[in-house]
Amino acid sequence: MTDTGGGLRLHDTMTGAVREFVPLREGHASIYLCGATVQGLPHIGHVRSGVAFDVLRRWLMAKGFDVAFIRNVTDIDDKILIKAADAGRPWWEWAATFERAFSQAYDALGVLPPSAEPRATGHITQMVELIERLIAAGHAYASGGDVYFDVLSYKQYGQLSGHRVDDVHQGEGVAKGKRDERDFTLWKGAKPGEPSWPTPWGRGRPGWHTECVAMCETYLGPEFDIHAGGMDLVFPHHENEIAQACAVGDGFAQYWMHNGWVTMGGEKMSKSLGNVLAIPAVLQRVRAAELRYYLGSAHYRSMLEFSETALHDAAKAYTGIEDFLHRVRSRVGTVVPGTWTPKFGAALDDDLAVPVALAEVHAARAEGNRALDAGDHEAAMAHAQSIRAMMGILGCDPLDGRWESRDETLAALNAVDELVQWALTHRQEAREQRNYAQADEIRDRLKSAGIEVTDTADGQQWTLLDGGSK
Repeated sequence: MTDTGGGLRLHDTMTGAVREFVPLREGHASIYLCGATVQGLPHIGHVRSGVAFDVLRRWLMAKGFDVAFIRNVTDIDDKILIKAADAGRPWWEWAATFERAFSQAYDALGVLPPSAEPRATGHITQMVELIERLIAAGHAYASGGDVYFDVLSYKQYGQLSGHRVDDVHQGEGVAKGKRDERDFTLWKGAKPGEPSWPTPWGRGRPGWHTECVAMCETYLGPEFDIHAGGMDLVFPHHENEIAQACAVGDGFAQYWMHNGWVTMGGEKMSKSLGNVLAIPAVLQRVRAAELRYYLGSAHYRSMLEFSETALHDAAKAYTGIEDFLHRVRSRVGTVVPGTWTPKFGAALDDDLAVPVALAEVHAARAEGNRALDAGDHEAAMAHAQSIRAMMGILGCDPLDGRWESRDETLAALNAVDELVQWALTHRQEAREQRNYAQADEIRDRLKSAGIEVTDTADGQQWTLLDGGSK
């Protein structure tokens, strides 16, 4: 199914339109996602992009693409240096500590590990080479140990963000060496106490915008399919990446995709506003699969306004899917992933319309429950297999081994099942002997222990009152 883009259409920030995805190389998709600046603990706003573009990657893989997926780590940055100094810790230790925290958060939410995860500090040579190319082409200049990009030398500047050159503010503050305040920094001259590397312009460290261009092209080449990131990166970061790459004649990204923010009270979740929800804290309230479901449930380009009610509604919706699959497995047998429905595929092909895709999942669950209650095990199994396929693409298949343990281990749940089945056998014997008082007593004692018994066409079924079922 990889003749071209397989019918996939994606919103391209550059053109402001939904375009058919046509990869540079048939059957192959190359994606670069701007990863974390590892200055502190990850919050749910940070990992939304990881979840959103993990769905893109999984969908491309499901359609038969070979996907090269690069997600970088910014491990040298003003904020990292300041926070490490304030804490009295080495900058490299600070960066490594929170890089691990981000990796743990991505893994907890089932985000597939990238094909490669380059660190900025590991690509200084490539950055210096890029800067040398820019200087040689007349688009950059050295000044007092710093190197700057000459914005006015690149006539297409502003093509991604729509910014007029006259209105550009890089947010870098005043720099004496700049010819024009609209220029941006490619290389920062060394300062006392800061890490630095040798270059033709003296020791120093890279500018943020240069880092990603060098890492993109090191792994994906001068021209690749998709560059992704949060919408807050459109300007100046991605605009400045384009300026550097295209100024030296590289084709760079063919599609630009940006995800919306997680907001609280209508404001972007950020450490500076103090409105962050760290991943470990949220995972005390809901399970990892439920948080993954929540973060991925809205369209990736929309804002996701956080509330406890919305989080728990998402958890309840996920549990409904999970419970259906458990019921089918218990009554019918092992559920293996099947195939997604045409409506589900059409939804994801339409710029990853996950809300529409999830509606199809819940429709299949409702049909499956009706089939199960009617004793139509074949139809129930077919729906369950389809749901596993669809939820697998969304990264939160409840029967995937990584999500299988609820609060109990599988061994503990099986042990409980053995004891409950023993009690249900005695209850059935009491009913056959018309000893309804004893049968009711067994049912009531099970309920007091948190186990609800339901009489169905398939016999007695038990359910944990917190949602688990057998």
